Amino acid sequence: MRHLEEAAGTPVPVLSLRPVVLPAPGRGEDLRVRVWAPVTGGELPVIVLSHGFGQSMDGYAPLVDFWAAHGFAVVQPTHLDSRTLNVTPDDPRYSEIWRIRVEDLTRILDHLDLIESSLPGLAGRLDRDRIAVAGHSWGAQTASMLLGARVIGAEGVPGENMSDPRIKAGVLLALPGTGGDDLTPFAAEHLSFMNPDFAEMTAPALMVAGDKDQSALTVRGPEWFTDGYLLSPRPKSLLTLFGAEHSLGGVAGYEIKETTDEDPERIALVQRVTSAYLRHALGIEDAGWAAARRSLSESAAPIGRIESK
Repeated sequence: MRHLEEAAGTPVPVLSLRPVVLPAPGRGEDLRVRVWAPVTGGELPVIVLSHGFGQSMDGYAPLVDFWAAHGFAVVQPTHLDSRTLNVTPDDPRYSEIWRIRVEDLTRILDHLDLIESSLPGLAGRLDRDRIAVAGHSWGAQTASMLLGARVIGAEGVPGENMSDPRIKAGVLLALPGTGGDDLTPFAAEHLSFMNPDFAEMTAPALMVAGDKDQSALTVRGPEWFTDGYLLSPRPKSLLTLFGAEHSLGGVAGYEIKETTDEDPERIALVQRVTSAYLRHALGIEDAGWAAARRSLSESAAPIGRIESK
């Protein structure tokens, strides 16, 4: 890990503000987001982070703390499935939450001026030419659609293209794989939107998967979470974490009860590799990404593997 630690640089203090309220006509309620940024530096690349099922803008502190302290501005929405909102299955919006999630991310991009002006000291410091999207679990599927993935409809044809050219790269953590016969009966009946097509997910992206991530949503094994890497066009990279389950060591937050594989070393690897990848993919610098690849390939006892195409 020494190469990675050196490449990451020295962290700086971070400012955060919540909630910033974005107008969202037709959504049922306005979109609330949390904004993070380092106290110093200009031309900050932006990461829009989509949370997993039930989480909120207050989750994923292990990632957000690190990214912001190392030069990124981060924006986290609270999607309608968040436990903080209590949108139940009898709500008329419920079946469309997957689509509204994608619209939430697009709405953030549409309101970057408002977001930038809301956090004291952030005005004029965002680099709108370097915007990335990230997500974990359901959030990874949401994020993938801004990179070009689509949902296959009941007629077997890929649906609407919801990609956004403002997004230059992505980080997809525990990205769900293909649908159809690969889903359990429950998932096939209740989560029909979990039927992605990755053929047009053309934007650069890093996928992160745990080789012990056995999901109750699929009849397949942990390799299901590598479909996005295998079935999408290049350029793509995949970080496989040895021994990791769905929490990937604890990305969703400190002391989160859903974490079944808490591992500080694994989290440190995810922090540094994702940051290094985004700096590489956004055209900032390549040394950190090269160091990440070298660190794992030269380790006598690696805790993960990076491959690219």
